[in-house]
Amino acid sequence: MFRISRLAAVVTATAMGAAALTLLGTGPTSAAVAPPLSDARVVAHYTFNNAIQQTPESIVLEPDGTADMTLSLSRQVIHVTNRGASYTVRATLPAVSDPHTPILGQAAVMGIARASDGTLYVNYATGTSETGIWRIRPGGTPTQIAQLPNPAKALPNGLALDERRHVLYVADTVGGVVWRVPQSGGRPKVWASGAKLQPSLGAGLPAGPNGVQVHNGAVWVSNTTQGTLLRIPALGNGSSGKIQTRATGLDWIDDFAFTGTGNTVLAALAAGNDIHTLPNGDTGSVVFVHTNGRHNTVLTHQDGLDTPTSVAVSPKGLLRKTVYVTSGAYFSSMPDPNLLRARLN
Repeated sequence: MFRISRLAAVVTATAMGAAALTLLGTGPTSAAVAPPLSDARVVAHYTFNNAIQQTPESIVLEPDGTADMTLSLSRQVIHVTNRGASYTVRATLPAVSDPHTPILGQAAVMGIARASDGTLYVNYATGTSETGIWRIRPGGTPTQIAQLPNPAKALPNGLALDERRHVLYVADTVGGVVWRVPQSGGRPKVWASGAKLQPSLGAGLPAGPNGVQVHNGAVWVSNTTQGTLLRIPALGNGSSGKIQTRATGLDWIDDFAFTGTGNTVLAALAAGNDIHTLPNGDTGSVVFVHTNGRHNTVLTHQDGLDTPTSVAVSPKGLLRKTVYVTSGAYFSSMPDPNLLRARLN
């Protein structure tokens, strides 16, 4: 996702060890949540002020039901445990002396992907040569493995890993393309481009491709200001097929997750429906997207959302059918960055 460069009011939180985080795991569930979700509750609040900018951005699940999450503006990758109620810091991306990231104006850790051996990959957006993909091996330090060309005009956002093909896909929100990079690292190549991946003309922010997922032989991408969910076939020779529009009317869509092996999706909409006006206090929603493209709202600010940025669905283990939603609080005058958990029925 993205933040308009400004500092907002302080979000109060309770310190837990060295982390500024409030637990609500035993609090009441929301009455606003709609099917197929239920039992929605915010399990953790994070802090945003002049010194600490903990903005949850992207989340990926571990096999044991725990999760790894990026806190974009604090440049951190954290490991979330206890069903979201506590965390430890896995890594902090290096500071950049003069960041000039498009839209953001500051360095930010964006999308995250996980390999089966536990290696994490994250997108780092700085507007400098550090812009690209960074690898974090278990117990290791962040290492840059790919640098996006022309970083002053690139905002690497969503990140997806296809371990079968050993490649990573990067959604470039400002560049309006999907990059493909070898999993081992190397030079990025434009994998998909075209009008369907460009930001909408006249939008308040030049935001195009945002979330990206590999699913059922294709790469799925959200376009924030066009409000679309796209499917791009991954052909046998590694190239991209014709871009297909699978859903429309999803203005300000951020990241998304599939609910299972089918093509139904839970998508985070970071703000309201007017992409021509910059969001102003809009807290966003989560929608359930059916296979025919229809969608209905399942979570709102009444459930605790505050600029939702990503969704993760736990497929197995103790947290089977559990949904996580991160809120970056990017557009709030009184920001409440948090992590919400719900049940998928």
